[in-house]
Amino acid sequence: MFSAFTKTVPEISIFHHPSSPPSNKALALLRSAISGPYPPGKSSAPPLDYKLEVVEAPPTADQLRTILSYVAPSKGSSFPSASSVFLSAHPSAPTGPDQPHDVSAIRELGIKNPNALKWPIVVDWTGGKASIGDVEGVKSLLETLRKKRDGELQDDSVYQPKGWFS
Repeated sequence: MFSAFTKTVPEISIFHHPSSPPSNKALALLRSAISGPYPPGKSSAPPLDYKLEVVEAPPTADQLRTILSYVAPSKGSSFPSASSVFLSAHPSAPTGPDQPHDVSAIRELGIKNPNALKWPIVVDWTGGKASIGDVEGVKSLLETLRKKRDGELQDDSVYQPKGWFS
């Protein structure tokens, strides 16, 4: 009945590949943000509060579709292709006509050849944001969570009455 008044804890997943240096760096960053002060240089700052899920496998096809919708540009721009978002420039990754374009084929490729995907894939499921293959994007996700924690951003999950008297 009062679920609109409860604050939800963000859920963040990192699809992690242990042999990828950016993936290891992003995982260390995510773990340190919930175990120590955030931002790191400010010792009086509390840690961030979120649930972290570490998955050492590619996302499912449904997850890839959802993640793709999180990284899509604003309306009026063209929608990015799944291959341009998820596939790496690694020499073993297929190019040209051999490149998969649908998310199911991209998942299968990621299972067979992990080097073909951009790692890490970090997703804030609660906030509807994602970072693919980019540690700076992970820092941006964490900064958004910090701003919400510190009241610098309006949290959409908190009930805000809109009406005559507000």
